[in-house]
Amino acid sequence: MPSMSTLPAATWPALRRLLLAVVAVALAWPLHAREAVTVRLIAFNDLHGHLEPGDNAIAVPDPRNPAAQIALPAGGIAHLASAVRQLQAEQPASVLISSGDLVGASPLVSALFRDEPTIEVMNALGLSLNAAGNHEFDHGVAELRRLIAGGCATEPRGVAATCAGMARSYDGAKFPFIAANVEDAATGVPLLAPVAVRQIGSVRIGFIGAVTRTTPGIVMPAGIRGWRFTPEAAALNRHARQLRAEGVNAIVAVVHEGGDADGGFDGCLNPRGPIFDIVRALDPAIDVVLSAHTHRSYNCRIDGRVVIQGASFGRLLSVIDLAIDRTSGAVVREETQARNVPVANGRGSDKALDVIYPPFPADEQIAAIVAHYRNRVAPLADRPVGRIAAAFERLPAEQGDSPAGRLIADAQLAATRGNGAQIAFTNTGGIRSPLRPREPNGIVTYGDVFTMQPFGNTLVTMTLTGAQLKALLESQRRGTSGRAHFLQPSASLTYSWRDDAPAGARVIEESITIEGKPWRRDASYRITVNSYLAAGGDRFHHFLDGTDHTGGALDVEALAQYLTQHSAQAPVALDTQPRIVRRSGQGSQPPVR
Repeated sequence: MPSMSTLPAATWPALRRLLLAVVAVALAWPLHAREAVTVRLIAFNDLHGHLEPGDNAIAVPDPRNPAAQIALPAGGIAHLASAVRQLQAEQPASVLISSGDLVGASPLVSALFRDEPTIEVMNALGLSLNAAGNHEFDHGVAELRRLIAGGCATEPRGVAATCAGMARSYDGAKFPFIAANVEDAATGVPLLAPVAVRQIGSVRIGFIGAVTRTTPGIVMPAGIRGWRFTPEAAALNRHARQLRAEGVNAIVAVVHEGGDADGGFDGCLNPRGPIFDIVRALDPAIDVVLSAHTHRSYNCRIDGRVVIQGASFGRLLSVIDLAIDRTSGAVVREETQARNVPVANGRGSDKALDVIYPPFPADEQIAAIVAHYRNRVAPLADRPVGRIAAAFERLPAEQGDSPAGRLIADAQLAATRGNGAQIAFTNTGGIRSPLRPREPNGIVTYGDVFTMQPFGNTLVTMTLTGAQLKALLESQRRGTSGRAHFLQPSASLTYSWRDDAPAGARVIEESITIEGKPWRRDASYRITVNSYLAAGGDRFHHFLDGTDHTGGALDVEALAQYLTQHSAQAPVALDTQPRIVRRSGQGSQPPVR
């Protein structure tokens, strides 16, 4: 081999650079192989006790026309379990995480048994931790503590049963619930453990939980009285610094707050919403953010961090492969990979989809647990309660009243006429699914109705003055967001709303009619709402001013009875006429949806 002295001088710089590059690669590759370790995070969010597949689906590109979207049947906890097992087999160094709303607003197969079935399934699945979501607080702090600790419930809740498993006992959760920003308002003592640290091989990973600070406005106020929900970023940062001080250098924030983005279930175009504001305020020590709450799907990189959410109901699994430096324990962010994986269940008949998204078989152990509870609930869930002529769909709260909202409000008014009710309202957030007819003749079952309204609220009829009613309607738009949060009214109330009017003048007074008669400021009106709204839920505090309260039936029972009575001769038809007429400055009306 010639020495450099025998080569032309002009070639020396190029040869030197080549030799240096070869040496660098030779040194760096073994170092990386020796010092890097991969840990897989497998996460899901907003399961809401959806143990069965139902009609859940996720939008994916159509294999025959990639520019179009098609519904891929997805979800079901037994199928999700198989997906988890496969992902764990690929990478045994893994952690399984729920990002909140594991329970609450659940279908009957879980809710009838106080969501104990969902906890039992999570124990069998090997869930490592759950960050508390707002729905974990649906039935108050005392019930949340029981759900975690175990033991049969002693306080009655409608038709709900307890300790209905095969062992006739309830052992509680074998995994921690974490939240760094829920504390005793008087002492500052946290309700739940703020963090969980997991040792994976030679590295430690710290997980910090946080729940949306808006929780007090979206759960029953009495259940969380005395507890404070603090800003998410400040709590996360405080505990991130503590973890770093303890030598934990890989840190994951598990935050039950979310946003939205375009680009499909694994994209991130135009990211927006509260979670992205939180992320931009986070300490640099936090490497990954698992988000939730909005039931959206996205896979983003914000300031070098993965920020990801996997829709809801177990339709997606978020998979993050962390590259962690073995020596320092720090995450190598540029080598960390993330993706959302559809939990295809094969319940469709599209072979082309099955090729691209091979269905996950049902895990037998998990399926057996679900089958036990399904058999227990079947006599009630499968009982027909009526017929409908078409699907009653719901709409976001800012879009006005919807077919689903009109149906529920009409049912609640009918159920409380004996209490003098003249108007009924329901809240959009309490409508958890559309109501769709079953073949062959439009049947709906008690299980369908319960899935639509799973909270078990009772009806309350109260008296408001005309002035208080007007103030209530005006309060539907709050803050500076420019969007209204409309209550769903019964057919007995109609009015016009102007988005471009100043505060206090958005409801056109001369347009308000109640039972076909003009509204009067000095009149008294009997109004029915569910017990959540009656307690000031969804920040509708004007209901707290109501007087002469009279209790009523469960909201789900009112709807079931209404459907039974009104479909005896023919299926209940859609009411497509809006009760809230939206007007702009030119008096135009958006199209009916």
